[in-house]
Amino acid sequence: MTAPAAVPAVLELPFEHCYKALSARDSRFDGQFFVTVRTTGIYCRPSCPARTPERGNVDFVPTSAAAVARGFRACRRCLPDATPGSPRWNTGADLASRAMRLIADGVVDRDGVDGLARALGYTPRHVGRVLRAELGAGPLALARAHRATTARILLISTSMPVSDVAFAAGFASIRQFNDTLRDTYDRTPSELRKRYRGAAAQSGPALTLRLPLRTPYDVDWTVRGFAAHAVGGVEHVDGATLQRTLRLPHGPALVALTLHGDHATARLKHLDLRDLSVAVNRLRRLADLDADPIAVDTALSADPILAPLVAAAPGIRIPGGVDGHETLLRTIIGQQISVAAARTRLGALVADLGEPAPWHGTAGPEVPDRLFPTPAAVAAAGEDAIAGPRRLARAVVGAARAIASGAMEPHAGSQTSKLRTELLALDGVGPWTADQVAMRVTGDPDVLPHGDLVIVRAAADLGIDLARTERWRPWRSYAAMHLWRHRLTSTAAATGPAHQRGTP
Repeated sequence: MTAPAAVPAVLELPFEHCYKALSARDSRFDGQFFVTVRTTGIYCRPSCPARTPERGNVDFVPTSAAAVARGFRACRRCLPDATPGSPRWNTGADLASRAMRLIADGVVDRDGVDGLARALGYTPRHVGRVLRAELGAGPLALARAHRATTARILLISTSMPVSDVAFAAGFASIRQFNDTLRDTYDRTPSELRKRYRGAAAQSGPALTLRLPLRTPYDVDWTVRGFAAHAVGGVEHVDGATLQRTLRLPHGPALVALTLHGDHATARLKHLDLRDLSVAVNRLRRLADLDADPIAVDTALSADPILAPLVAAAPGIRIPGGVDGHETLLRTIIGQQISVAAARTRLGALVADLGEPAPWHGTAGPEVPDRLFPTPAAVAAAGEDAIAGPRRLARAVVGAARAIASGAMEPHAGSQTSKLRTELLALDGVGPWTADQVAMRVTGDPDVLPHGDLVIVRAAADLGIDLARTERWRPWRSYAAMHLWRHRLTSTAAATGPAHQRGTP
């Protein structure tokens, strides 16, 4: 299958724009598309330092899997898979984008193509047809590309035996592992390790990874959000580092995410390495590392009222979540109360119903050592286990029961409109909560939380009519961040609004 007819529709970038980005070696487009070079048989990132190929020798594809499926191998100079992810896959509402989010979360590896299709609400045949048409590769090939990236990271970053790397990365056999790495990198696993590993590979209980991102990145805003909402036992913030527990498919892990402005660093302990790709994907979503800040800031700066706010905080991000279930329960408990009060209630919930992590009691007092309660645990405990008004307890337990029973499942591949409808059907969940959850779970860039007190007051300060925000589409979630930040950093915010329910 040839690319030129399909790629512009998927990327929303015509050939000439892609070629200009390639000619300029523009790193902003790394991960947003890949360059295949027919004369060399390799594929690159747009910023590859190699000599720019002639336009007649290149095509542009939306995924690395599409390049491999067409017989191209990864460039040895630029390592095209070591880039931020495409903001298209992390924010798009279409089926292909939602599928990509779930594939990155390991759904195909755990549940197969049938499981992916069930989560998306379509037949496996339809999902495969859409992915091949729009992305140039089917779900198995896309999952295989993720496994290859995980294997490369483990080979370069650890001293694990090659055979252990194969199974930790999710491959079913050594042969499949070897074939995939040869197809992708044109090297055996041992050759790849020898070529790219640093002076000393990591060993021991912790693994530290560098996570790329697109600049600018407003570290202060993201860290402020982490600190404001950190729940005792589950999270701890120290400077620009968030430590927290993660509940992963093969067991819990302790992670420390540090933001540096031009990249992030993730330090993972107690991790079953089969969960490496899932853990990294969830941390990237938590901190919105795959966003395209230039596109967002340029669009919002066209509004003369928002322009000064954007200039004051370039690269602001929207807060994500590491688990849809946790995000929903935390947001319900935080309805209509201060952030401090919500943290107190959530801390009590974790202390009562959260499982102790395997390292509980063996680390320092500031090291998180409890897991956020599962929906099943909250549902089983009942309303008496929830601190606060009876109506709140009913809402929390009702949501937990809906998730535990399978009646609803908020996840990164959810369709925003459908998820919002399901949320509003729950007792005690209103439009504000539904908007917050939809924005944080799906990463939808175009949610303006309904009735948010801080946004309403910020709009009044600035003379903005919130009924007329079409000009901010499709970036209203980021506009909401700027309105929150404006209000929280203004003089008026010091008297109280910073503690209201709208804060990020």
